[in-house]
Amino acid sequence: MRFLPGEWFVVRIILVLAALDAVLLYFKNIQVDVVGYASMVGIGLFLVAAGQYYRVVRNEGRLALAVIAAGLFVLFTIIGSIFNYMFLPNTFAPVDVFLMQVDEAMGYHWPSLLIWISNYPWFGAFLYQVYFTCLPQLLVIILALGFVGQAQKLHLFLLTGVIGALLAIVIWALFPNFGAKSFYDLPQSVLGAFPIAVTPAYGDALLALSRDGVDYLSPKNVLGLIGFPSFHTVMACMSVCFVPRHLILMPVIFCLNAFMALAILVQGGHRLIDMIGGVGVFAIAYALSGMTMRRLSGAYHKISEPQAA
Repeated sequence: MRFLPGEWFVVRIILVLAALDAVLLYFKNIQVDVVGYASMVGIGLFLVAAGQYYRVVRNEGRLALAVIAAGLFVLFTIIGSIFNYMFLPNTFAPVDVFLMQVDEAMGYHWPSLLIWISNYPWFGAFLYQVYFTCLPQLLVIILALGFVGQAQKLHLFLLTGVIGALLAIVIWALFPNFGAKSFYDLPQSVLGAFPIAVTPAYGDALLALSRDGVDYLSPKNVLGLIGFPSFHTVMACMSVCFVPRHLILMPVIFCLNAFMALAILVQGGHRLIDMIGGVGVFAIAYALSGMTMRRLSGAYHKISEPQAA
């Protein structure tokens, strides 16, 4: 198999996390939906293998870049989500009360925002759709960067996502918190006005996980655990920062993420401070990834992989 330096870096992280997951699952005696996870891991491995075929056998470097990166993205998403669950039940007390006080000091109140949005149900439904474009946006950017041959930028993108996710998990593990949706109730008139991705009932499920932990893991019922720092915000920042300068793609991504900021608050049940924390985590992850890629850049010049369109 032939991996580029940035790819190898991500592969090593995935392997280390996978080993940690296996050990922790065993010692915590957590049962796993083997078929569910095997099918998802199989998709990721298939993409990586297909990329290797296009790189080694067909010598189609740009297609290989895109397909391998997509496979690594899928694999890290699966392994990383399991790793996040290994910190349940939480060792430390939740810090949500403090974070809500910070929000109050900034004049933000989640239920008031939802009540206002309920007066415009079409807009709430639109934000619901926008909220779920986050992962597809990242996949589109992976494919776009790969197909134009921007190997180093693509791998900077991957490293930023990986490091950002790990930072968010570590911060959350030390300072557990579950977002505004876990501590506020909403009137039935608001809940019935437009679809809401993350409701107070979702928040109650998170608090139960924090208290009781998990005894069975399946990709069918994995929840987004982290409130602060908002990883949805990290992903939105990645989309805006790394989107290729394309006549159609760039304005579409920019417009989507202009609304994504509000969607994260409304549909993600986040506090304002969660988003601010997400921007901070992205900035740190981007800086650390840049430092890593600069150390690896010399190796890219020794290979024939295309660097730019």
